[in-house]
Amino acid sequence: MSGTSLDAIDACLLRIYDDLTFEIIEDYSLFYPFEIRKKLLMLANNTGTVSDVCFMNFVVGELFAQTVMDLLKICNLKPEDVDFISSHGQTIYHIPHNQEIDGIKTKSTLQIGDISVISHKTGIKTVGDFRSKDIAAGGQGAPLVPFADKILFGTDKNRLIQNIGGISNVTVLSRDCSIFAFDNGPGNMLIDYFASKLFQVNYDKNGELALSGNIDEKWLKILLDEPYYKMLPPKTTGRELFNDEYAERMYKHAPDNKYDVMATITALTAKTITDSYKNFVLPRTDIDEVILGGGGAYNSALKLYMKKYYPELVIKTHEDFGIPNKLKEAIAFAYLGYYTFMNKPNNIKECTGADFDVVMGKISY
Repeated sequence: MSGTSLDAIDACLLRIYDDLTFEIIEDYSLFYPFEIRKKLLMLANNTGTVSDVCFMNFVVGELFAQTVMDLLKICNLKPEDVDFISSHGQTIYHIPHNQEIDGIKTKSTLQIGDISVISHKTGIKTVGDFRSKDIAAGGQGAPLVPFADKILFGTDKNRLIQNIGGISNVTVLSRDCSIFAFDNGPGNMLIDYFASKLFQVNYDKNGELALSGNIDEKWLKILLDEPYYKMLPPKTTGRELFNDEYAERMYKHAPDNKYDVMATITALTAKTITDSYKNFVLPRTDIDEVILGGGGAYNSALKLYMKKYYPELVIKTHEDFGIPNKLKEAIAFAYLGYYTFMNKPNNIKECTGADFDVVMGKISY
């Protein structure tokens, strides 16, 4: 799994049992080399060329394959010991709403990291390109992780499974209503951007930069005017909206103190998450607890601000359920790939807006 933060390729070796419980055997992360990450960020911000997309599709495939082989070496295993690889790929662009040309209307998405490269370089069957089938079936191609959330967490309590990666997204598991999910808004994406711009670091470790500043309420109000936050689910977003250009446009209204910038942009993530609970979740179900995952689960400022804006929240992390925060989405795509191989539907149309249950994913043998 490699998400919109573009920090690293996270891999885990997973054993899935017949009753759908799982065991993590080992995990490994490969950080993107500097120039490759730079090029991928250019593509994700819509500033690359078709030649760049073509080239990086195979470069990312090579890196994903290398990640797998490094993991197998750590485990002292051979490719023939593994049943399949399940790869999300690297999203470089996502268009969740219809566009039209010559009478053809369609949504679209593009994840690179060619599965033919991965399967050939590793010698292991590889599943990938999950989102396209859901879009073909009328959905937005996201969010997909709720499929695994339902398996992993069940509905014995009214739980919100809140991932905070580059984008923040939530799955609602409730005894009172059917499962649903949506993207809340930017997770770490804008936080990382300003951490890099103002402090020359890739991210705000533990939220320390944000905790050194104060929330600028005037700028926060401007940030909250973004129409996406008021859209009804199902909805999904990404760098097609919250990109570098967007960040720079918002920065024109930012406070002078760079620590206050970090505090406020972090507060934006926290408040858009908690506001979405009040606006879209509470009308349908009560909330017993929130389970945080993704890189944002390690951000103390984010958790502090979530409690500030919603004091009654009971906040736990994936670690409380034996699931490493950084591996949750890699585990989720292992389950999605498992269902692809079993030829069983693995989208949840209530979450993506699809018209049909479909088997997502392609297989390279």
